[in-house]
Amino acid sequence: MKSSDTVNSVLSSKGRQVWSVAPTATVLEAIRAMSNKGVGALLVMSHGRLDGIVSERDYARKVILQDRSSKMTQVREIMTSPVVIVTPEDSVEECMRLMTEHRIRHLPVLDRNVVVGIVSIGDLVNWIIATQDETIGHLEGYIAGKYPG
Repeated sequence: MKSSDTVNSVLSSKGRQVWSVAPTATVLEAIRAMSNKGVGALLVMSHGRLDGIVSERDYARKVILQDRSSKMTQVREIMTSPVVIVTPEDSVEECMRLMTEHRIRHLPVLDRNVVVGIVSIGDLVNWIIATQDETIGHLEGYIAGKYPG
């Protein structure tokens, strides 16, 4: 494991489950789904195509702060689109760079225009921590003379 590992490695470890909502769903339905699934964002999909992403941040900024009704507002009205995406071949390092540059916390993963997963900043941080733990373990083994070879 290292930061140059690919998104595919992260997805293989964490899983490829994707939660989505239709653009015509109400914001209340989307927030309820996020709460039930324990996630901070949902992909907005229609007819198998990625239309956007809706997050808790979108809700806070585009519904709550604008005094809109979450029962009456559709997801399409507040979703972020176009979406910054990555491919399974992109590196963890590239994902971190994109998230920092665009100030986002979730990246849908597309393979030939098909959604195959999503990675969050938490997924990437956990991957990097695991990478560092593995490297430390190897170095400790080497120092203690337990390094194979």
